[in-house]
Amino acid sequence: MKNFKSRVLLFALFLLFSPLPSAFRPGLSMAAETGVKEDGKNVLALRVPFEKDARATATLPDGSVAELGAVRALPVKTNWPAYTASKWGTPGTVCATAVNAIHILVRVEEGRGRIFSIVPTVTVAPAAPQGAFFSIDCPAGTGIFGGFAPLTGSRVLIQGKNGDRRPLELSADGFLGMEKGEALLIESPLPDKTDTWMVDIENRPGGRVVAWTKRGPKVAARVVRPVGGVGRFGGTEFQEGGRIRASHTGVIDIATAPRGQVGGIQIMPSVHALTSSEMANGWKLTQWMIVAPVPGKSPLEGTPPLFKGTLLPGTQLGDRLPDLWSTYGRKPLVLGRFDGGPWRRLPPVSGKVDDALRSLTHLRIYYPFWLEPQLVDPQLGNSR
Repeated sequence: MKNFKSRVLLFALFLLFSPLPSAFRPGLSMAAETGVKEDGKNVLALRVPFEKDARATATLPDGSVAELGAVRALPVKTNWPAYTASKWGTPGTVCATAVNAIHILVRVEEGRGRIFSIVPTVTVAPAAPQGAFFSIDCPAGTGIFGGFAPLTGSRVLIQGKNGDRRPLELSADGFLGMEKGEALLIESPLPDKTDTWMVDIENRPGGRVVAWTKRGPKVAARVVRPVGGVGRFGGTEFQEGGRIRASHTGVIDIATAPRGQVGGIQIMPSVHALTSSEMANGWKLTQWMIVAPVPGKSPLEGTPPLFKGTLLPGTQLGDRLPDLWSTYGRKPLVLGRFDGGPWRRLPPVSGKVDDALRSLTHLRIYYPFWLEPQLVDPQLGNSR
């Protein structure tokens, strides 16, 4: 534990004295997004122009702007039927956030979601077919797919040429109703005092999933089927081991292999596991953990703290946010206990290894935060 604390301190000092990259340029005001708030929360405003070679940006609550890369492709259609879990999202919001894709739900038709996506120019994203996505020229797992990634449930609007906003909707001919000079605007809330700090999972049948919040701990779910192995989940090659690869309304995907190698585990809710042919292997193979709601509670799909509005890929490689706390805090970490021992990092495992985690007794997911703990936010007037 002392060694772990020392590494954290060294990393913090490194971040503190590292210069911000040229992509982050404080003081560039964008009046249409500055100070955006949703339900009283500070919001990270992501803007993706509907124009090739235009620059995607992130506007922070203080009005400063970070460039996220150039737009290289525009959607000419939407994707229906999309992956099964998209139907548990809210139309007009982000339904999945990952190192290799962001999926946005337009509406649900005949029980299946209609989506379009944002992807890096170099990626593997089967859920985003050709022609149904914006592509942004930045490395997978960074920028809008990393430290600036939106949370699931984030509201998505269209910003008109004059700065006005309108709901996300399809045109009469079924295409995304946007034209040159307009932009996609994603408003992603930043954590506040009611958010979850971390989740502890007992990796056994009937094990508790305990969410630690600023209002105290609560049992958020129960484990139906524990995880025991590592599998070849696409996209994990774009994330560091022990980090979140993807989070959506029906899955938490955790990378176990070093960046550049494929390997990970997935956590999924029981209704998704029971009703989706995509997830049938979850009952047969060891690479999935299946969790169920506590008795008397609603299904977990598309709900916090596990499957909506909490997790994102986080910073890696050259990603830098405005300060030490946002850069380090917006980097969810996954730890494990083996045979009931102390918390430690997950072992680096790639490929398909059915018994790689057979001795895992507990799993912990640290949730992202933005401000320094206990810092008073002058805009909101509360202690963090």
